Amino acid sequence: MFSGCRFSQLSNCPPDARAALKGSPAQPKLRGTVDFYQRKDGVLLVAEVWGLPAPVTSCAVPIFALHIHEGGSCTGTAEDPFANAGAHYNPELCPHPAHAGDLPPLFGNCGYAFLAVFTNRFSINDVLGRTVIIHSEPDDFKTQPAGNAGEKIACGIIRSFRKRSR
Repeated sequence: MFSGCRFSQLSNCPPDARAALKGSPAQPKLRGTVDFYQRKDGVLLVAEVWGLPAPVTSCAVPIFALHIHEGGSCTGTAEDPFANAGAHYNPELCPHPAHAGDLPPLFGNCGYAFLAVFTNRFSINDVLGRTVIIHSEPDDFKTQPAGNAGEKIACGIIRSFRKRSR
């Protein structure tokens, strides 16, 4: 799998994989997509999210942790609706924040966030069928095992994506 598009042409190219994000029962309006473009030297990940929780106070910082988790299901329990997403994707058993699934945070702007990052920590084939999780808090990049990132507020399963030609 290899996207033949240049980065500057991505708006005209379908992603190689996509996770369609859906909010938890506590965040039903949260939606978004995370697109994955396989390149020779890594993966371009492009996230676009709507309906993020608004800050509680005027000085609160709307920053949300974003991770790829090892599980393949966005199901769980009443206490943790995405419990079956499992832990962070970490095939090398590295300490946090060196997990392959650790990503930069989303910075909310009136409930909206956009992120593009290029990484060589995984290939698309490595993460197909796994989950993308948005957490309620920023990742502190030090607390083990998951950065004290708070509850899981959105989840999506990474699936192969091919636009059908008409």
